[in-house]
Amino acid sequence: MNSKKMQLNKNLTNNLITYGLVIAAFFVVQGMIWTGKSSSLMQGLLVPLCVYVILAVSLNLTVGILGELSLGHAGFMCVGAFASAFFSKCVQEAIPNSGLRFFLAILIGAAAAGLFGILIGIPVLRLKGDYLAIVTLAFGEIIKNIINVLYIGKDGNGFHFSMKDALSLHMESDGVLIINGAQGITGTPKDSSFIIGVALVLITLWIVLNIIHSRDGRAIMSIRDNRIAAESIGINITKYKLMAFSVSAALAGVAGVLYAHNLSTLTALPKNFGYNMSIMILVFVVLGGIGNIRGSVISAVILTLLPELLRGLNSYRMLIYAIVLIVMMLFNWSPKCIEFRERYSLKRLLKNRNHNKKEAE
Repeated sequence: MNSKKMQLNKNLTNNLITYGLVIAAFFVVQGMIWTGKSSSLMQGLLVPLCVYVILAVSLNLTVGILGELSLGHAGFMCVGAFASAFFSKCVQEAIPNSGLRFFLAILIGAAAAGLFGILIGIPVLRLKGDYLAIVTLAFGEIIKNIINVLYIGKDGNGFHFSMKDALSLHMESDGVLIINGAQGITGTPKDSSFIIGVALVLITLWIVLNIIHSRDGRAIMSIRDNRIAAESIGINITKYKLMAFSVSAALAGVAGVLYAHNLSTLTALPKNFGYNMSIMILVFVVLGGIGNIRGSVISAVILTLLPELLRGLNSYRMLIYAIVLIVMMLFNWSPKCIEFRERYSLKRLLKNRNHNKKEAE
């Protein structure tokens, strides 16, 4: 009973530290903005920074907690981004209140991405390892390419759809083209802000950390550690794998909503929702530590800010970036570094100090 209570206290302390880091970073950044010490370039990175943190934390739920390799996270982000942007563009005049409109857009983006997560997860989660990674990667590419050839307009007769060109929609003169193929959606209300982004990061952390430390989270991790043993004690493998995958997809959709409402024009370009985006999110997870939620937050922040902070170094910028990636990888995964961190951790030092104090008495 005491060990269980100690574990709960430890989990609560770790969670509070993670929340505290995010809140402290928020106040530091806000202080820099208020005092004029933050450049316009840095302020422009604040919302994308929140987007990448949400993506990294949500992907860690699939990769680190569930133990499945997914390369389709950018596809779920794309679904959430376009579903929410489409909604906001359609109801911009009907719902002038930006706060209410953005709240509804978040719900729609999360629901759309979560639904795709369930639809993709039912057949895909029967696969393992490289096969699962290839199928999820294909899903992301399919979604991006479908949106690039999709035309949707609206007039007095309702919505019109086409996958050929805008002229084939046959709209009336008062019609409005909402999705214009490869040109995407133009005129999405810019409802995103850094404050909203930080709030969504905290909500994402709360959801993921509560899942991890719950009974469902322990069932998910038991599937990751030993599927046969988990199934032998009556754990529903399909249910828990689908739960983790769909929640991860829904949170990626939330990141997509935040991303879409920070841009005046949303396009499904490869750099936005392609293969490289999925790989970059996976890099955040791996370098921060697979299964380490706080590490995902820190690595997403560092690796997003670093290229911009090094921009003045011109040709040396990417070289330093690559060196930092290697150092972070060694620090997180090298056995010697792990042993060093454990030996000189604050908790270990305090424990040794108290032990020495008791011996002196």
